[in-house]
Amino acid sequence: AEKTRYDNSFWEDCLFEGEGYRIGAKLVRHEDVHEINTYEDLRDIDEESENLKSDTISVIAKALHTKNAEIKNIQILKKGMTNRSFLFECQNQRYIMRIPGEGTDKLIDRKKEVAVYRALDGKRICDDVIYINEKNGYKITKFMENSRVCDANSQEDLRACMKVLRAFHNQNLQVKHTFDLYGQLEYYEKLWNGKKSIYQDYEVTKKHILSLRKFVESNIKKKTLTHIDAVPDNFMIQILENGKQDIRLIDWEYAGMQDPDLDIAMFSIYSLYEREQIDNLISIYYENKVDLVTKYKIYAYVAIAGLLWSNWCEYKRLLGVDFGEYSLKQYRYAKVYYRIVQEEFLSHQKGEKDE
Repeated sequence: AEKTRYDNSFWEDCLFEGEGYRIGAKLVRHEDVHEINTYEDLRDIDEESENLKSDTISVIAKALHTKNAEIKNIQILKKGMTNRSFLFECQNQRYIMRIPGEGTDKLIDRKKEVAVYRALDGKRICDDVIYINEKNGYKITKFMENSRVCDANSQEDLRACMKVLRAFHNQNLQVKHTFDLYGQLEYYEKLWNGKKSIYQDYEVTKKHILSLRKFVESNIKKKTLTHIDAVPDNFMIQILENGKQDIRLIDWEYAGMQDPDLDIAMFSIYSLYEREQIDNLISIYYENKVDLVTKYKIYAYVAIAGLLWSNWCEYKRLLGVDFGEYSLKQYRYAKVYYRIVQEEFLSHQKGEKDE
């Protein structure tokens, strides 16, 4: 082909000549045009299309023992902080397919996640898992019809969800792995690949957080399977056909053996609670019977978890995912609640010992 001066140019460049940017319309009949917006639109027009050969669809078909053509009404759901998900229908049942997001392979150990679901199997605590792949993290669960997430500002929802969380903790379920709070904090920092934190006082804040470790670990009453990500969005409240309410916890990616009080702190900081709201949540979980040491230990967890998720957000930011205000507030939790624990509790404890 003969070379032209428009070689290696963007296609719009040729429009600058003449009248510029005026493109003649190609008129076609309406019945000759097929608009394709979805996977199913393409399948209706050309079921042999190469673009229909999706690994994801094949996984679904194999897991549900069905044909690709039976997978219908595919809808992309809102992106989560870690994953992408979509809703689909197969043989009059709706399901959700989870596809791990970018960089998730460095954040989540899928073998541990599978071990957690084995421990939960048959307990009616989590959503119904149909398929999970420990290598790529693909997961299929039954969609919970007539359901919604917990409203972090509803006292009724908080009472119901904390009752479920407390009952789960009291089952004292066991797995072989631990969620290492401080180890994960360091690990997320290593994922920055030598880059410094965006916070100038990060090293000081980190030193303060590390200093809380002795207080926290010396006041752990028990370790049991803990959700770690027990946030409002992961409490699914479903109204059953008989009118009764069923609450399930979903998304167990981070779960492991830990102090169950950590779940209270995690719920609080994700909800961006102020101190009064955290106190309210603690009172609800403990049914107004919490001792002072436990209360300040939960404050310490708020500080530690704040820095943990701040470090997590900094890693995601390097991948091009910015959580904005959420990230900043997690870092503030680390600073503010360290001071609360240190000035209101630990300094007094030290003073009493010195006397």
